[in-house]
Amino acid sequence: MRQRIAVVGGGPGGLAFARVLHRHRHPVAVFERDPAPDARPPGGTLDLHEGLGQLALDKAGLLAEFRALSRPEGQAMRILDTDGTVLRDWRPRPDDRANPEIDRRQLRDLLLGSLDVQWGRGVTQVVPKTRDGVVVRFADGRQETFDLVVGADGAWSRVRPAVSSATPHYTGVTVVETALDDVDTRHPDLAQLIGDGSLGVYGVNRALVAQRNSGGHVKVYAQFRAPLDWHTHLDLADVDAVRASLLALFDGWSARVLDLLRHGTAFVRRPLYVLPVSHTWTHASGVTLLGDAAHLMPPLGAGANLAMLEGAELAESIAAGAEDLDEVVRAFEERMWVRAGRWATITAAGLERLVSPDPAEALALFDEVQPS
Repeated sequence: MRQRIAVVGGGPGGLAFARVLHRHRHPVAVFERDPAPDARPPGGTLDLHEGLGQLALDKAGLLAEFRALSRPEGQAMRILDTDGTVLRDWRPRPDDRANPEIDRRQLRDLLLGSLDVQWGRGVTQVVPKTRDGVVVRFADGRQETFDLVVGADGAWSRVRPAVSSATPHYTGVTVVETALDDVDTRHPDLAQLIGDGSLGVYGVNRALVAQRNSGGHVKVYAQFRAPLDWHTHLDLADVDAVRASLLALFDGWSARVLDLLRHGTAFVRRPLYVLPVSHTWTHASGVTLLGDAAHLMPPLGAGANLAMLEGAELAESIAAGAEDLDEVVRAFEERMWVRAGRWATITAAGLERLVSPDPAEALALFDEVQPS
């Protein structure tokens, strides 16, 4: 009899896990609290790395479809000084597919395929090691039992308390997100400034980052060091007030750069939280975690990639038919902890340098990671 397996969370990691199991004809229940795929904005673009996210898609049999959708030109990166001077302008080679970009919505739809996701099934609690297996309790009062429950439900995971008491802590950096639509037609000067990929401008303890998505959509992120309650004097629903507050925070920067904020039509506050760099837990039979639920780290290009590869690798190991499911999961956790710990260290150090008292640290970091 095949094991009863569930994954909680319909993000990239949970869907990669389910899609690989589905490819191997192994049943899996997918529970997602959102009532529908388009219930909320999907977020910005993702760069999928050859040895991480792209490898996961290969395991799911989706790499060719990904390549047809992705934007290799989105790997371009331009760095400006706060006065608008171009400091660096990296452009990918025509054949460079190391980290092509794809919109989150496109990636979600690609991974969903024919998966049967149970939308609107919010999980409230997971209880391991009962006589009948692992109990999953839902917001609607129902419960179901499984042999393995995988928590892929993000930063504030409802599965994580079953194995770990760790909770995310604030990094000291807040991001306020806005967006520009139809940028090539409505804001051609900004379109030219941003280029084909991303634009970064770094000052003292703050930064402005603009990132192209498909269809002329641009995400803009104001990043700065501030107390968690910095916004309490603001009505975050008052667009003009938030815009004015951000423009004051970036006062003295190039007017051309600040147009990224002036033309934003809505603003969303996103304080950055992380889990401890070396987050592990005592193995619990029948429950495990992956992605942000296991190793929440700064959003510097690793999180979704790691989550997808972890989901694909765990699914492959289960589908291989090992009789001892518990040993498969234990071995997966050991591998995940090592790799995630390495990336958590890298991204924590990266955030310190990107939003730093010394803007030269940000430029030096990009010089280290960008091809010469």
